[in-house]
Amino acid sequence: MTETDSPPDRLSADPDSPFFSQEAMERGVGIRFKGRERIDVEEYSVSEGWIRAALGKKVDRRGKPLTITLKGDVEAYWRS
Repeated sequence: MTETDSPPDRLSADPDSPFFSQEAMERGVGIRFKGRERIDVEEYSVSEGWIRAALGKKVDRRGKPLTITLKGDVEAYWRS
């Protein structure tokens, strides 16, 4: 991994989102939020300092997970 090889600044797990990237999802992006590893992140923005995390197993009427936006320090890294 090189210094310029970093995950996207903003990424979404929703294929309908303009911030979705199949290549990044296949490679695997890990998220540290406020210094702790998070595995329930649906979308994040490093520069704006927020994540959208799933709200348990609750879903909306279209079957997509309900999310909550949390603000704080976000660090994205490649898992592989």
